[in-house]
Amino acid sequence: MIYEGKKRIWKDYQKEIPSDQYFYVRSCIRQNFFPGSEVTFLRIMRDELGKVIYETEFHTSCSGIGYHTDIVPMETTMTVVARQFALMTEAGYENYAASCITSFGLYCEILETWKHFPELEQKIRKNLKEATGREFKKPKYVAHASDIIYKVRNEIAARGKYRLVNRHTGKPLRVVEHIGCHYAKMFPHKGVGGAEYPYVLAGMVESWGGEVVDYPERRHCCGFGFRQYLVRANRGYSIANTHKKFESMAPFKPDMIITNCPGCPYFLDRWQYTIAEMEDKTYGENGYGIPVFTYEEVAGMILGYNPWDLGLQVHQVSAEPLLDKIGIPYDPAAKYKGLNNKDIDKPGKPTYMKTVP
Repeated sequence: MIYEGKKRIWKDYQKEIPSDQYFYVRSCIRQNFFPGSEVTFLRIMRDELGKVIYETEFHTSCSGIGYHTDIVPMETTMTVVARQFALMTEAGYENYAASCITSFGLYCEILETWKHFPELEQKIRKNLKEATGREFKKPKYVAHASDIIYKVRNEIAARGKYRLVNRHTGKPLRVVEHIGCHYAKMFPHKGVGGAEYPYVLAGMVESWGGEVVDYPERRHCCGFGFRQYLVRANRGYSIANTHKKFESMAPFKPDMIITNCPGCPYFLDRWQYTIAEMEDKTYGENGYGIPVFTYEEVAGMILGYNPWDLGLQVHQVSAEPLLDKIGIPYDPAAKYKGLNNKDIDKPGKPTYMKTVP
């Protein structure tokens, strides 16, 4: 009975995900946190799989962070998003792909609001026309970029040079998958598997040979929370959330963490350093942290891309121990080389958490 009930719920939380012909919008913060991820997404979709992914230099921030922190009024944010939809319409696309899950959640919220309050949609259309002279059609499909990688996960696996398998033992790597809150918690039917059984990352892990780790705080927030971190006095709440997650997952000895949100990998990565400095405690093997990756970085690793082209050198937790487990080659001397082989300098070493130079 429980199994049948789960099957019914799972059926309710499926979504149609086109695998091609997308208008792609980048995140305003991901490019700074993990600069190789969006480039890797485009490389995989365009060069590996031959898909059409269009983007424009006229795209702007969706203003989601400002909206969620009560700085930008909702109608202003709606007008900003309407302009994004107008850019999509002008380019001749109807499938909308968002890199950021805050943007994804915001687009879903706005479209749902317009469905129930069509007079508000008409007001926003009027605002946009008066401000920019533009008009728009609403997207036929709105997907998060992780939805699309989930859709093509088996194609990536078929082309992959590596698997999420420990080459020394032959066993699957133990992977914690962390779903960003704005992906499926606000509008569960918009995410693959909803809030109860989110499968967008677990599906990737299983397709690429890994084993998903279940643990008590699996669906707990990473600790970012805009009001938790952006207000300096509230940052204790942020690190307390992250600490709770790591204490919960530590007994299960995960090899790595995969995420689909701009903020989640940043905080799960950086707070490990902070916790080590505060408590002289690390959660990975041999004094290292647990490496944290975006789903694009993991897909790129599977396909055999150069780890430094993926941007793994900007992570706080060293990726090399995991690369060694999988058998992915890398050049230590090239880790901190920028354009034209220029040295970009090395970061300082933490006091307690071990890192690879």
